[in-house]
Amino acid sequence: MDFPHPYAGSRASRGPVPARLCDDGHMRARYAVPLGITAVGAAGIGYAAGIEVRSFRLRRVEVPVLPRGMRPLRVLQLSDIHMVSGQRKKQRWLRALAGLRPDFVVNTGDNLSDPEGVPEVLDALGPLMEFPGTYVFGSNDYYAPKLRNPGRYLLEKVRGQHGLNGKNDPAIGVARNPWEGMRDAFDAAGWVGLSNSRGRLKLDGPGTGGIEIALTGLDDPHIKRDRYDEVAGGPEEGADFSLALVHAPYLRSLDAFTADGYPLILAGHTHGGQLCVPFYGALVTNCDLDTGRVKGLSTHEARGHRSYLHVSAGCGTNRYTPVRFACPPEATLITLTECPG
Repeated sequence: MDFPHPYAGSRASRGPVPARLCDDGHMRARYAVPLGITAVGAAGIGYAAGIEVRSFRLRRVEVPVLPRGMRPLRVLQLSDIHMVSGQRKKQRWLRALAGLRPDFVVNTGDNLSDPEGVPEVLDALGPLMEFPGTYVFGSNDYYAPKLRNPGRYLLEKVRGQHGLNGKNDPAIGVARNPWEGMRDAFDAAGWVGLSNSRGRLKLDGPGTGGIEIALTGLDDPHIKRDRYDEVAGGPEEGADFSLALVHAPYLRSLDAFTADGYPLILAGHTHGGQLCVPFYGALVTNCDLDTGRVKGLSTHEARGHRSYLHVSAGCGTNRYTPVRFACPPEATLITLTECPG
């Protein structure tokens, strides 16, 4: 026999409808929205940590800075490798970049995110060290990183702080990395180190024999190791082209290089913002550079002079924040061409 539902019949006969039944649809909607947001957030984190952070790519840029009559030069810029032991895909990708056969290589620092990573950095860069090159170091070459809440970068932006506390930056540990072995290997390969110093790079590839590049570089401003007064004076005479390097593009360094007349400045450090908003861009730069120039090619003006600035988004992350979103890891092939003026 079929029994009637306990609430069957007219509204008057059945009395008030219990809230559990009356609000069922409303309560489903109430929980569906936060659960949906949580699911989207989890998917985003999964993509940022599992896919995009390993989606290495090559970006190509052309910069018209060479003197009239000089043939184009192809420069491969690497930055912010942040090598952690065991990152095989990153190592294979870096080794494969030698197939581009650049005229010279520029490494703008932060090669390490693991004290045990030096052998793997040198193995990954080995084929590229067959080409002429130059380098500056960043804070993570000298010091091992430590765990830090990524949200602090957003808070520092609001407060007007940009990691200007030197070695007291909460993201930088007190443990030293064995950076000297990496430096010695770079130097043995003929790469020119530029820690608050000048140097010359002589090219010897097909069609570039005899070309000489004058180089000026600073140690990392992010930990206040930059000493511009030791290299001030502008481009040297007698070279075919002059180039400035610094790891972190702090305005004081960019102003000094630009005012001294350098046509091109190469930097890294920013990770391109690392966690970006689609169709908007970066929220932070981790220095006092504006977010509009967090990566790629732009210009910088100081004291009536203008320089080109290229900031690499880098190809790695701090080992404790291994995520990227709307900002894939990269290397850049920069083609230097004749200045039109």
